Amino acid sequence: MTAHEKRVPITVADGDGIGPEIMDATLRIITAAGARIEIEKIEIGEAVYSRGLDSGIEPSSWDSLRRTQVFLKAPITTPQGGGFKSLNVTVRKTLGMYANVRPCASLHPFVSTKHPKMNIVIVRENEEDVYGGIEHRQTNQVAQCLKLISRPASKRIVRYAFEYARANKRKKVTCFTKDNIMKITDGLFHRTFEEIALEYPDIEHEHWIVDIGAAKLADTPEAFDVIVMPNLYGDILSDVAAQITGSVGLAGSANIGDHCSMFEAIHGSAPRRAGQNLANPSGLLHGALLMLVHIGQGEIAERVHNAWLTTIEDGIHTYDIYKDGVSKEKVGTREFGDAVIARLGREPKVLPPARYAVGAEMNLSIRPGGVPPKKEHVGVDIFIDQRDGNPDEIAARAKRVAMDGVKLVVIANRGSKVWPDGNPDTFWSDQWSLRFEGKPFDGKRVADIIAAMHAAGFDVIKTEGLYTFDGERGYSLAQGQ
Repeated sequence: MTAHEKRVPITVADGDGIGPEIMDATLRIITAAGARIEIEKIEIGEAVYSRGLDSGIEPSSWDSLRRTQVFLKAPITTPQGGGFKSLNVTVRKTLGMYANVRPCASLHPFVSTKHPKMNIVIVRENEEDVYGGIEHRQTNQVAQCLKLISRPASKRIVRYAFEYARANKRKKVTCFTKDNIMKITDGLFHRTFEEIALEYPDIEHEHWIVDIGAAKLADTPEAFDVIVMPNLYGDILSDVAAQITGSVGLAGSANIGDHCSMFEAIHGSAPRRAGQNLANPSGLLHGALLMLVHIGQGEIAERVHNAWLTTIEDGIHTYDIYKDGVSKEKVGTREFGDAVIARLGREPKVLPPARYAVGAEMNLSIRPGGVPPKKEHVGVDIFIDQRDGNPDEIAARAKRVAMDGVKLVVIANRGSKVWPDGNPDTFWSDQWSLRFEGKPFDGKRVADIIAAMHAAGFDVIKTEGLYTFDGERGYSLAQGQ
């Protein structure tokens, strides 16, 4: 058997709801097209949750994923109520799947859309941001979720976006952030984007603030090509992008990692439609196309994609995209799969034919990080739970906590400055932060301040160290400071 004929092992999970039906159609199509794969089946989802495993996946299934390093996954149903983890998030984070890739292209005039020229790819950072899931209820009235943006993860996802653009002959990469407000976290992502963009002079680059960028995406998506974003923005806007092409149900997704990658539809398990031979398998099929490219079988992906486009052109549609006057025949899941198989070897006449970059390589190697900056500890934010009182009373008590070389400089309530010289109209909740600054500062001094705060009757709920990096402040000011 030649290297070209060698079969690639993949792990497959049928999922819940409509999952088994759309997986059957997807596998029949790609194998009919000549996909060189060996399938290992694992069980995930409802049946596993019901056995008391809150992650929705058996421990033994991890062995298959580590062995094959390729996961084709149908949608699952996560039980309602607390105590059950998102399987997608668990798999992505456990196996380091750092890049979520979602192509979104119009099928006008065969699928209704207001954006007939849309053809974009969203590249979403997949592991951090608020999706770290680090949340705390701090007081009776206030809960927090930590937003974590790291330089290594930002470099990795931005480089992936530019390498993807180059490999797929895309012309422009756009970055969306909210760094006019979150200057440190989103600012780090934006600065990293600008630095790495300089390594790709052949690719145009630009940055948009995410709110106006989202408005532009919804109104004029043809203005974009590849868009790279932190996790939360990418999650929301990739669904928006898929919907404005005509249907979320048509979109597939790749979750790329160094050790394992997962391919799926972006829609849910639709239990109401299960077992009725109604579901559109196109989303999962598009996930499988991304999988085929990933395992070096781009020529098979191209063959399947063009057969699928021809099926859409011929008006052979499932119920979700069927439209009188455009569609010719309403078919079920199984029949749609048969129609695609029957058109293998054909190309569309109206829609642009699919062309995959067969043999293109992406250079994702980690580059040297440079000399780390000098980090200096200059203070601490002490968060307290205090229902009664006002900023002046809290400040008077807290000033007695201050020690040699340490000064109380500001009190904030939910991030807004309330002392000194606070505005009496600012709303107060029961979560306050007191900022102490001074030199020298170290962990012992922080511990001494916490002990003194407790002795003064304060309920300390959290601390955050204040640091400078090469003399530049590494923490935000309170609003109004």
